[in-house]
Formats: sequence, structure tokens, C-alpha cells
Amino acid sequence: MTCLTLAHRSLVCISGEDAQSLMQDVISCDVDNLPDGIVRPGALLTPQGKIMFDFLVSRDGEGRFLFDMNTTQIAAFVQRMTMYRLRAKAQISALEDLSVQAVWDMDAKPGFLQDSRFVEGIPVYRVYGQALACDALQADYDLLRIEAGVAEAEADYKLSDVFPHDVLMDLNGGVSFKKGCFVGQEVVSRMQHRATARRRVVSVRAHAPLPDTETPIMANGRAAGTLGTVVGDRGLALVRIDKIGAALDADQPILAGDVAVTITLPAWTKLVFPRAESTTEADGD
Repeated sequence: MTCLTLAHRSLVCISGEDAQSLMQDVISCDVDNLPDGIVRPGALLTPQGKIMFDFLVSRDGEGRFLFDMNTTQIAAFVQRMTMYRLRAKAQISALEDLSVQAVWDMDAKPGFLQDSRFVEGIPVYRVYGQALACDALQADYDLLRIEAGVAEAEADYKLSDVFPHDVLMDLNGGVSFKKGCFVGQEVVSRMQHRATARRRVVSVRAHAPLPDTETPIMANGRAAGTLGTVVGDRGLALVRIDKIGAALDADQPILAGDVAVTITLPAWTKLVFPRAESTTEADGD
């Protein structure tokens, strides 16, 4: 078993007879069809469609919903959800005393929730409140995310600065395009139907150690994005895929600082860079 206690993550609980309908009307992902035993990515968006809060949501088996998110965002998230609650019969509270752990390299046990963002490779689980003995390093978990193309706020992008499409939520279940209205839905639906997303999370590889997080990615001598999580010569970045495609067409190097890098879109997304010689849509269906 490989396990890491995520000291920067905490939980919010939303419960009550109207909890599910409240969330279905407000957050980006579908909770009506949320099965037991998994955590699903989601977000609370601004009216303009940008990610205000991101989280993993799950059922706790007792009719409650748990939101796993960055501890620094807990108070503001509770306040915002309380504002949206109005007269709904729902209780919203922080559970900051429960530990949040990521577990991989083992079979599931009772209380393990499969992280649905990791769609290929070994299963990764979330465990709440069990305080398992952990010896993994943050870099071990970060490398797991890099290999899977799983971005997280603060490490890879800034809240209120990106749309769900930018960080692959349109493809990993973080946004539902079928459930109807939610906060910011009109904007993200328009991006989906018009295929206008041009920023995407990508995997970055080099033959030398990568520079620090927030180093610009340069293509054709112009800024095309920014490095996010970095572990040695591997990393994630948020880039303009049209600019990367143009650099590939021109056979120009792509740089992170002064380090030449290879950039790829996560295979599970089935996305491609826009290329002059191809009419394939970059954003898929």
C-alpha cells in the first residue's frame, strides 16, 4: 500500500432532505447519478463560468455528501453554499477534524472511495477519517497526478481564472451537460457546443530537470502557458493548444524557461493539438 496524508485538504458535509436537489441546481457535476464508492470532480462556478471552488464530491453511505477540497477554501465555500441554500432543508458544515488521504498500489477496502479522475492505470482511492499509516511523499502523489493528467487548483491553476474545459472537467465528469441549469452553465455549455476551448492541461517532459512552477511555457518565442506541478523532469502545464500546435507545425522548440520540453495531451482525453495539416477538432465531442 502507498498512502499519503493530504494535510492541505479538508471536508465539508452537506446533508438534509434537500441536499441533493440543492447541489444538483448549483454545482457543475451531476450528483443525482453519483454512485456510492467513488469521488467525482466538480466545481462551483462564477456566473461567468469560471471555477470559484473545485472539489471531489462523494456520498458517505448515510445520506450525506462530502466535499473534499483545499482547506484554505473551506470557510468561503461554506459561506457561498449557505447563500445559495435559501429555504432549502440542508445543513452545511466543515469537518476539518477528519483526515484526508490518498491511497494507491492496493485493492480497495471498506471506506475506500475510488478517485474517478484517474481513468487509466492503477486505481487511486480517497480515504476519510481512518488515519492510515502513510509513508509516501508529496512528490510520489504529484507524479501520479502528472502521469494521469490530473490537475488541482493552486498547484496547477488559479481559482476564478480558468473555465472547467481548461482543466479537463468537461471530459472527466466534472461538468454535466445533460442535467440542466447550474451556476455558470450557460457559458460552459456555449463553450462545449461551439468547441471554443483553447487552453488545456498537458503533460510536460524534458531531458533535464524542469524549472519551477509558474515558469512560462514558450512556443515560437511567445508565451503559450505556464508550468504547474513539477517533479524532476516531469510536470503539468496549462497551455494554449493552438499556440502549441502552431509551434509543432513550424518545427519550433517549445521551452520551459531555457529547458526544451515535449508536450502531450493526456491520452485518455483523445484530444489533439490543432494542426495546419489537419481538420480534426482539437476539443472532441
